[in-house]
Amino acid sequence: MHVFDCFSCAIHRMAPICEHCRVQIIGQGVEAEGQWFCGGHCARAEGKAGIIDKV
Repeated sequence: MHVFDCFSCAIHRMAPICEHCRVQIIGQGVEAEGQWFCGGHCARAEGKAGIIDKV
């Protein structure tokens, strides 16, 4: 359990990090085979097939 004073602190501590470009994922990301990516481009760059971005 975590308690934060502000939303920004919570994001900084809890947001997953893209396995390809290392950016923190805020909002929607892509999960493929147990790994998180910021979008389909990064997932495909890491060899994940069948990933389609939804807008």
